[in-house]
Amino acid sequence: VQLQACGGGLVQAGGSLRLSCAASGRTFSRYAMGWFRQAPGKEREFVAAISWRGGNTYYADSVKGRFTISRDVAKNTVYLQMNSLKPEDTAVYYCAAHYGLGVPTTRSEYDYWGQGTQVTVSS
Repeated sequence: VQLQACGGGLVQAGGSLRLSCAASGRTFSRYAMGWFRQAPGKEREFVAAISWRGGNTYYADSVKGRFTISRDVAKNTVYLQMNSLKPEDTAVYYCAAHYGLGVPTTRSEYDYWGQGTQVTVSS
């Protein structure tokens, strides 16, 4: 599976961005998908994840109520809608794919990673 993330950019605090992650290769619909982020000098952390059928979603407490993960199986794409952005959301955002049951929230359980897209939120 190859993953290509895009949609990052510079936005003011309180603004919105939508990240996209396009998948190619093996059957996308069989993979749970996740978003992680890594700020300078920090560990890569879990942001959100969605089951392969899209029925189950999980969020980090820091983004709950502000971010929404979704997927379009027909387009082989997963999205992360980010609203009410804060300066502390500034990071490189990565999408990842997990083949198998469950919807992991730890990076070690993901099998494939995209290249990352930079999100910068100014105060």
